[in-house]
Amino acid sequence: MKNCRFKLGVSRSNPLIPWLFLSPLLIVNILVILGPGVGSVYFALTKWSGLGAAEFIGLANFARMLEDPVYHKALTNNVKWTIIFLTVPIAMSLVAAYLLSAVKKGQLVFRLAFFLPYVLPSVVNAHIWQTLFHPFRGIGAQLRKAGYPFLDLKFFGDTNIVLYSIAFVDNWHWWGFLVVVFLAAMQGIDPSLYEAARIDGANRFAQFRYITIPGIRPTLVFMMLMTTIWSFLVFDYIYILTQGGPANASEVLGTYAYKLAFTRFEAGYAAAVGVTMSIITGMIVSLFLYLRRRGWEI
Repeated sequence: MKNCRFKLGVSRSNPLIPWLFLSPLLIVNILVILGPGVGSVYFALTKWSGLGAAEFIGLANFARMLEDPVYHKALTNNVKWTIIFLTVPIAMSLVAAYLLSAVKKGQLVFRLAFFLPYVLPSVVNAHIWQTLFHPFRGIGAQLRKAGYPFLDLKFFGDTNIVLYSIAFVDNWHWWGFLVVVFLAAMQGIDPSLYEAARIDGANRFAQFRYITIPGIRPTLVFMMLMTTIWSFLVFDYIYILTQGGPANASEVLGTYAYKLAFTRFEAGYAAAVGVTMSIITGMIVSLFLYLRRRGWEI
């Protein structure tokens, strides 16, 4: 015991010891996160192709965004995408989790069924739905052959519905994850609250509104926050399925920045687009922190 106390006293008396153990993690974060972040801000102020020397041009890239119709289209699609994923999958997963919480036997099987699409790679998921929505062999073509030509929609080729079609595919893999998260949060609610509500004559909807939602509010708000952030960072499903087309109808900031950097070799402008994405997500996180400081239970 004396040796343990002595060692503990030595570690407490030397404040550099904790930093020594943290130094490998700090170094990795500086190299992987802080370094590229600062570099992106710098290159956002330059005209750079990605190779060779960069020419400093100040805020010209950001001024260009104000007149760039593709940037405006991509930002609008990001907002639409965020609205879709803050409503449809959240509502679906809340209802499904609440109904599933009443299942006592075989709940693990349902959890696995809901969670399975989420653990599949996005490339696999996208290929499945590319096959199902194929213009000649997919669902629409089969319905046309069955005598329903008005249901033969070009899901990934129609500029009016392409963004919503990709959102449907992404939601297919995302909402199951939310079901599992919300279900875990619901199981932490005191069952006596539901018993008291049933005694008072509350129906299932009233229990859901006045007990379930307040009981999982921190988890719900946190997942809404993360959904908003991920919506502005969306890239994989859109790029795999349409690469932002047709005619930029499904373009988002992530795919636009990628094209600028690696197709048009405008890495400076791409960095500026990336910086605006970081600013938007930073504003969202700041709003979340502000509400917590104001006393919101989130």
